[in-house]
Amino acid sequence: MADLPTLFLDRDGVINARLAGDYIRTPEMFIATEGLAEAMRLLSGYFGRIIVVTNQAGIGKGLMTETDLASIHLKMREIISSEGGRIDGIYHCPHTKEANCRCRKPATGMAWLALAEFPDIDLENAWIAGDSVSDMQFGQSLGMRSVLIHGKTEEADTLAAMRLDFRFDSLLHFARYLAGC
Repeated sequence: MADLPTLFLDRDGVINARLAGDYIRTPEMFIATEGLAEAMRLLSGYFGRIIVVTNQAGIGKGLMTETDLASIHLKMREIISSEGGRIDGIYHCPHTKEANCRCRKPATGMAWLALAEFPDIDLENAWIAGDSVSDMQFGQSLGMRSVLIHGKTEEADTLAAMRLDFRFDSLLHFARYLAGC
């Protein structure tokens, strides 16, 4: 595992469809992105660790609970494992932007939590795949390779100006690229 790179993955907009102006608050609201199970199977063959890092301010705003989030993540894991994919760890920040906490991306707290649980992670041999400026900043501040997946429409200009390693339309396109498909 230590020789293989680690993938840090954002959730909303990458693993599941983003709900503009809302939060995924229940498992029923979680809609996997097209080809998610195949993408995760392919990525699981390339990366030694796959870690989800996700801002979930809906908890801090009282729109959902930690139990709701756990139910959503159970559904996500079931979909991903259905074709042999895996997630090794999931870390989330329940705070709102105004809390200025160290775990909310672009801050790097979730990476340090992952490193504490998986000390074999080499941040110099890690990638971030996400759809937002904060995801890209998270990875870049840790020296990771950056992979933009589609990108938030409202951040299009800023994302277009960022120096990134890769840009793909979907997680499946990224996974197929790495697999040589």
